Amino acid sequence: MNSLVSTSHLQLAAFVLGAVGWILCTISMGSVEWRVWYVNNTTIISSGIAWVGIWKVCFISYLHVSPGYREQFCHKFSGYDSFIPHEIYAAQGLLLIAMFTGLLGLAVTIFALRNVYMGITHKTLIAPFFLVGGFFYIFAGLCVLIPVSWNFYSITHNQSIAFPPSYYMPSSPAAQEAGAAIPVGIVAVILLLLSGTFSLSYRFPMTSNTIMKSWQEKSPYMPGMAGRLYTP
Repeated sequence: MNSLVSTSHLQLAAFVLGAVGWILCTISMGSVEWRVWYVNNTTIISSGIAWVGIWKVCFISYLHVSPGYREQFCHKFSGYDSFIPHEIYAAQGLLLIAMFTGLLGLAVTIFALRNVYMGITHKTLIAPFFLVGGFFYIFAGLCVLIPVSWNFYSITHNQSIAFPPSYYMPSSPAAQEAGAAIPVGIVAVILLLLSGTFSLSYRFPMTSNTIMKSWQEKSPYMPGMAGRLYTP
């Protein structure tokens, strides 16, 4: 058991990194601050700032609000909205996939670590699950990397979105910058890829017991005769 535990420290670290990366992935997906738009017309968008997420767009307005108060208005995107750019649609789907596959990676890693710390010495109950968990982590990290990179590219090129009049949003901002969801997503990508790399690096220890079991399974003699010397 000690040899099993001593060879799985990286995999324990992979679980911790994967859990934090998965949490950051869900935070980034739910955040509205993917793009921060600065607008010149402050008639409705009173603060001059609007936040564009992958699920909705929000802004602060003092219109029809009592003096001294402010209200945040949000418009949720619909699956039938044709004005939504491809990078936002891609982010919606890929981040959902990343959240699901990251959760699967955590589940199989927990199962493998549970077998390690319970002293289960069957290789098939440990090594394959670490490998599968590693693939899940890396796939989840790539699913986060694509929309984060794509949306960041759109932000740096100040690309517009043709919002309908009901959104009270201009089609083009005076300027825009990356919101908090972008760096959170980048950190999630780094943690998930590191977690996957650590999980894939696992090597099952070859102890004397496992070598003897492997030799007995391959030996043509009966199990009870294994290890006996023939004396004439």
